[in-house]
Amino acid sequence: MTIILGLPLNIPEVPGGILDHQAAATASEVDRIQRAWANAGQAGQARIAMISDLCFIGIFGIGSFLGGLKLSRLGVGLLRFIGIVAVISAVLFVVTDYTETISQFIQLSAMRGDDSLAGLAATVRPIKIVAFLVTFFAVLLGLILKRRVRPTA
Repeated sequence: MTIILGLPLNIPEVPGGILDHQAAATASEVDRIQRAWANAGQAGQARIAMISDLCFIGIFGIGSFLGGLKLSRLGVGLLRFIGIVAVISAVLFVVTDYTETISQFIQLSAMRGDDSLAGLAATVRPIKIVAFLVTFFAVLLGLILKRRVRPTA
């Protein structure tokens, strides 16, 4: 749903949409992107997409944390390790993605870029991406391994 809500933000002036806004490391680039969205009548859609992202972060983060916690408590050896990795990665994902998205939302709400907030969002973005991928695949792998170890559990 969050991805679908962000699609209208992919306009010719901002081909990467919300991803371009996340990667914008300067106030001037944020201003350019937000001005393009406003001129295209998409500023409200950008707010909706970011609010949806804030909801997604909480849902994915809590689910991943709890999934990792369950795997770490049920499992032994590799399964336990994967669960611990998922828990740590979920926490890192939530912290970095909320930092990024809240920084973006503040700038969007003010319709004015801020070098500190833009730089912060761009700095935590790669960490967030890695944490998301590790969390996603750790929980998935843990569930597969759990199923193989205990097919009826």
